[in-house]
Amino acid sequence: INMLSKYGTNNIIIMLLIAVAMIVLFFFINKPYLSYPLLILGIILFLFTLWFFRDPERIIPKEALENKSTILSPADGKVVQIIDVEENKYIKGKAKQISIFLSPLDVHVNRTPVTGKVEFYNYNPGEYLVAWHPKSSELNEQSQIGVLTDFGKVYFKQITGVLARRIVCTVNVGDSLTIGDKIGMMKFGSRMDIIVSPNTKINCKVGDKVIAGNTILGYLVK
Repeated sequence: INMLSKYGTNNIIIMLLIAVAMIVLFFFINKPYLSYPLLILGIILFLFTLWFFRDPERIIPKEALENKSTILSPADGKVVQIIDVEENKYIKGKAKQISIFLSPLDVHVNRTPVTGKVEFYNYNPGEYLVAWHPKSSELNEQSQIGVLTDFGKVYFKQITGVLARRIVCTVNVGDSLTIGDKIGMMKFGSRMDIIVSPNTKINCKVGDKVIAGNTILGYLVK
């Protein structure tokens, strides 16, 4: 069942009102070269709004709920990077980073990739480089979340791209998260990084299409 996300209510109302206004104006403008483009743009905006803010139901894999070492994808999109990094804010040491790029057509509701307790949260207003730019992980607007699991620390980021201007994150320090729980939304083209210990067993590869709350990215190792 495709529902509309509660995280985008204000945007949805404004965008649908603009779309409807454009469609209604079609009937009052007598110049076809103006009225028909307006009608087409109104219909496109209306359909895009319903598509972008959809929030489909996801069935969390039984394995992920039973095996607390499981890492689920926090976002729909495509794996664009799996690299070794030095992480200095939460894990504080050598780590492995999985980066997922979301196109404007992907579902943009995000979910927690692991089960655990939120120990760290930071919002960085940042810049707006394209989401696949290597420096976007450091410089762009982002929410940074650190979770302590039974298998160690996991750090993940909601990162906006060149089109995005708004991150919604409902996570607070002290919250207990269950794998697959919704944690917020990124609007209009974005990226998510999941940063884990270097000995993590990675179950995905660059180029893989992943689904939030459904695709298993790997397994944490104590």
